[in-house]
This record gives sequence, C-alpha cells and structure tokens, in this order.
Amino acid sequence: GSGGGVAMADGDGLMSVDYEVHGKVQGVFFRKYTQGEAKKLGLVGWVQNTSHGTVQGQIQGPAARVRELQEWLRKIGSPQSRISRADFSNEKKIEALEHKEFQILK
Repeated sequence: GSGGGVAMADGDGLMSVDYEVHGKVQGVFFRKYTQGEAKKLGLVGWVQNTSHGTVQGQIQGPAARVRELQEWLRKIGSPQSRISRADFSNEKKIEALEHKEFQILK
C-alpha cells in the first residue's frame, strides 16, 4: 500500500452504526428477531424498545455484515412487524468491538 490516504475498502474492517426503526415494531418480537439475525451474522451490539414506540440500538462488526443487518432492519424485521422506516446515524469505523455480544436491553 502507498502512504497517505485512508483506504476506504468497504466491507473491510469494523464499523459501528446506531439505528432506530419506526412502524409497528413493538409487541411483535422485533427485538428477539433482531438479536437472532445479528448473531447469525456474527454482529454485536444491542436493541431496545423506546418509550415512543420505536426500536433502537447499535450494531458493530465487519462492515459488510453490518450492511446486511441494516438492509434487514429496513425491509424485513420480524414476521408481524410493519416497518415504516429505519434511520441510521453515528456511522463510524472502529478499531475494536465495544460489545461482547448482541443484547436485548430492557
């Protein structure tokens, strides 16, 4: 590699992103399915219900896998859920994972 710039090889390295999913996402096992999907993809982070009817959390892991879960959160979700939109924020590259596993927070 040549010196200077940072290589933006997407899918390489670890990334972290926060998310909030809007729609009918509470009371439909959304958190349980999100945890299952994250574990399947080998991601860590957390998911929780908010007081205003959305589901929010953070995802960390290999960039390509994080992207897969973002797509899942945007389009699929749990079988009974109705996702109106998913917002993603604070996307950044990280050197190391800040979580041990993917947890459902109360």
